[in-house]
Amino acid sequence: MAPVDSKVDSEQALGKATTEFSAISVRNILFATDFSATSEAALPYAASIARHFGSTLHLMHVLSEASLLMMTGGVDYVSMGTIYEDAHTEAKEKLDQVSDRLEGIPHRSYVRHGGVWKNLAGIINENAIDLIVVGTHGRTGLGKLLLGSVAEDILRHASCPVLTVGPKVSGRAKLPALQGHGRDLAPPELDLRQVVFATNFAKSSDRIAQQAIALSEEFHAQLTLMHVIEDYTRLGSDPGPIEECTRKLKELIPISASLQHLPETVIEFGNPPERILKVAAEREADMIVLGARASSEVGSTHLPWSSAHHVIAQAHCPVLTIRQ
Repeated sequence: MAPVDSKVDSEQALGKATTEFSAISVRNILFATDFSATSEAALPYAASIARHFGSTLHLMHVLSEASLLMMTGGVDYVSMGTIYEDAHTEAKEKLDQVSDRLEGIPHRSYVRHGGVWKNLAGIINENAIDLIVVGTHGRTGLGKLLLGSVAEDILRHASCPVLTVGPKVSGRAKLPALQGHGRDLAPPELDLRQVVFATNFAKSSDRIAQQAIALSEEFHAQLTLMHVIEDYTRLGSDPGPIEECTRKLKELIPISASLQHLPETVIEFGNPPERILKVAAEREADMIVLGARASSEVGSTHLPWSSAHHVIAQAHCPVLTIRQ
């Protein structure tokens, strides 16, 4: 079945006139790194967003018990203290090398030891982190490490928005690597021209849509709001659900919104992650915005966790995931 596209006339967004709308505020950004190529690819996004909003960038690496045990090669625990000291020193040197490429951006760095999420959560709470940026390797298949253990922990537990950068990010959405210290080259500008927001109308859709709208306003981007109808076998005889879903998408846009371009609504049919990726590719999206449930919640969600995983791992642009 063909998708249903439409533009939103400002007069069609009725019932939202009293919705309060606020601009984006990003004061503190956490960039979690394991120093891999995956993490390196996400660094330019963290730096660019920090420069755009005048944010403080917090750089963090966690020396997990598992990684230290792998480094021991089976030696006895008497040597663990020395191994930890060496690993801590090496990690601090690597973070210093990252810092050298952040000239002009306020930043702090941290090396911690122990559970990854426990340490990340501490930094998040202590510094009122507004956004987390992390790279994902996006390997195919099922399992806990589909996106990488650090990204998994963050996506499952973080209460603030998480920007993930996968290995398939390409084209205009792909930012070049940061240059070395002393080359007088600022981080590349984050140029968002097309933003795709996908929802299944969970109870927090209004709040998450407002963040997608604020993002589009901030960067003067074209916003596409979309919903995927999975069961469309009866729509030929009863198009009512299509009209209802289109109405709901339009109602997510408050009259107070000051978008530079009229937003578009799209109704797709079939498998949600596949259709989201299709729409994002067709529009050459620079960012996808998704809602996702907390790790302990099973009931209402914008996308099933496996579906969100698929989008994050396969997207050709960064994905902003916002917990409902």
